Amino acid sequence: MDKFVRFDGLVAPLDRANIDTDAIIPKQFLKSIKRSGFGPNLFDEWRYMDVGQPGQDNALRQRNPNFVLNLPRYEGAQILLTRKNFGCGSSREHAPWALLDFGLRVVIAESFADIFHNNCFKNGILPIVLPASELDALFAQVEATPGYKLTVDLERQLVVRPDGKGLPFAVDTFRKECLLNGWDDIGLTLRHADLIRTFEEKRRIEQPWLFA
Repeated sequence: MDKFVRFDGLVAPLDRANIDTDAIIPKQFLKSIKRSGFGPNLFDEWRYMDVGQPGQDNALRQRNPNFVLNLPRYEGAQILLTRKNFGCGSSREHAPWALLDFGLRVVIAESFADIFHNNCFKNGILPIVLPASELDALFAQVEATPGYKLTVDLERQLVVRPDGKGLPFAVDTFRKECLLNGWDDIGLTLRHADLIRTFEEKRRIEQPWLFA
């Protein structure tokens, strides 16, 4: 997992509340567990005019010209600005996989569904909770300013606007440490690789029948 320390990114505004994981990545695309390749189908039912299917050539599909992520001004966005209860619905980890594969590293919302919130941290995405009043101001600035970018400083726990105003956010200490160091669950386990090897070597001697 890539480290997350300080990040500058173009912001895309998705002004909707209660966006569920089936909207983020529809159920028909859940057949793979590779963690990659889901980006082209992120928000599939909103981005395209037809119903997408796995293996379909998205370049041949008609895009919805009114969906925010299809607008040229938000091409390459890496920060998603949205509303309350983002990621509700099913617990599918494919939802953060799709966001990350699309290129999004930060999601800023008023609140998140718990399981989705946890899955974001495990996959290198920083979910940031800000008050509704701050979100309203950000939405207004983004829509009024083409090329609007934010700086996210995880060490200082600040979202910094272009005008220099810093918006503090809370984050669990352990999750913050994992993101700063690029540790997913496997990375955390591998920190103890020497102890694991020692245990396995001892067990092989003491319980050789397990390895026959």
